[in-house]
Amino acid sequence: MSAYLTENVAATLAYLFGWVGGLVFLLFDRRPFVRFHAAQSVVVFGTLNLLLLILGGFFLGTFLPHAAGFLLLLERLVELAWLGIAILLMLKASSGERFRVPYAAPYADRAAATKVP
Repeated sequence: MSAYLTENVAATLAYLFGWVGGLVFLLFDRRPFVRFHAAQSVVVFGTLNLLLLILGGFFLGTFLPHAAGFLLLLERLVELAWLGIAILLMLKASSGERFRVPYAAPYADRAAATKVP
């Protein structure tokens, strides 16, 4: 996979498909820059996906049926945040910047097994 894509393009694609894309690049690409962004994608979008699952009708909607409107609003706000974060991270990765999301970057460093300069 690494022979066909530059580092910037591979890192950008790791964010494009959420945590699934990050997982694919984390498993198959060995370049440190790409692995960092792929691991960060897994951490950030995996967390957002879990939050969406909790806010959805499966968990909280079952226990709090009277708060369905509020939970739906929170779910839509998380979806908008997902889109904004994805765009920001794709722009940073495509420009070659190792942008560090404050709480996710330490986990991404460990998952990618990269050293921070």
